[in-house]
Amino acid sequence: MTGQLLPDESGRLERSLQTAPDTLEDDVKFAELVGTMIANLRQSRRLERRQAAMRRFFAPVVMEALAGRDTNEVLSPREANLSVMFCDLRGFSKRSERDADQLLELLARVSDALGIMTRHILDTDGVIGDFHGDAAMGFWGWPFEQQDAALRAAQAASRIVMESNQVLADHAFGFGIGIATGRAVAGQIGTVDQVKVTAFGPVVNLASRLEGLTKVFGAKVIVDHDTAIALKESNDHAFRLRRLALVRPAGLEKEIEAWQLIEPAKSSAEVLSRVQIASYEASLDAMIGGDWNKAYDLLHAIPAWDRPKDVLLSIILRNNRVPPDDWDGVIKMPKL
Repeated sequence: MTGQLLPDESGRLERSLQTAPDTLEDDVKFAELVGTMIANLRQSRRLERRQAAMRRFFAPVVMEALAGRDTNEVLSPREANLSVMFCDLRGFSKRSERDADQLLELLARVSDALGIMTRHILDTDGVIGDFHGDAAMGFWGWPFEQQDAALRAAQAASRIVMESNQVLADHAFGFGIGIATGRAVAGQIGTVDQVKVTAFGPVVNLASRLEGLTKVFGAKVIVDHDTAIALKESNDHAFRLRRLALVRPAGLEKEIEAWQLIEPAKSSAEVLSRVQIASYEASLDAMIGGDWNKAYDLLHAIPAWDRPKDVLLSIILRNNRVPPDDWDGVIKMPKL
């Protein structure tokens, strides 16, 4: 009959209505669980995307410091003991003039060279502070304190030089590297319009000046006194050092004790022996002390291919082996 239910259908409907509240409650709980999982998944993916984007701007060691901490607290500028490196690409200007009609190819080669710099800075837990054209600045000792910051910087420099000798020889590119150690301010530094994570202070300027001295002395890596002493105290026998000179770069009031970080010995490379290094340093002491005849004689024990020796000899010969009246042991360097 119309409007009436059969007995079995009526019973089934009644049982369905009785169980409906429990079933609906379970369904709601399940829907809430699924919604929460989807929301968490989306949040996780947003976090991954954010971290991936941040990795483009922050070194791994900075990302590690940021994990689970307030960003402003970690990146806030503060003083720290840093070892700062300036690494400049040599041969770029000549290649850019010669390959002016192949700029994209030149860009790829320069990018490869810059990649060598940045990779070894980051692999030693350093921070990329800035790029200056075809040069990069990196530093160690921030955001975490690193007691071996100078050693890390030297390791990065040595690896950069070794890889560049293998990879960049055909490109006519090379590197000049300066490293200085001292107090500086590191963190998020800049203006209202633009900020970046970098380092600021006299030690940064000093590292840049040391890098410039590599052009004068023909040495690939030059470090300051504090870096040299830190390396000597580290007992890492992979590095040998030579005291090059006391110099006063243009624009600086104080002299710099410049040291050369000598490449590891290789059968195919021209590398000074320990005896030759001692002879050079003895000649330097004689020159600083005003005994230029003795310095001249000692310098002749150094191989002809050694460029730093030529710098001292040229000064001695230019003055007929007689130190000027105002000689104080410091070589005044012209503006580079």
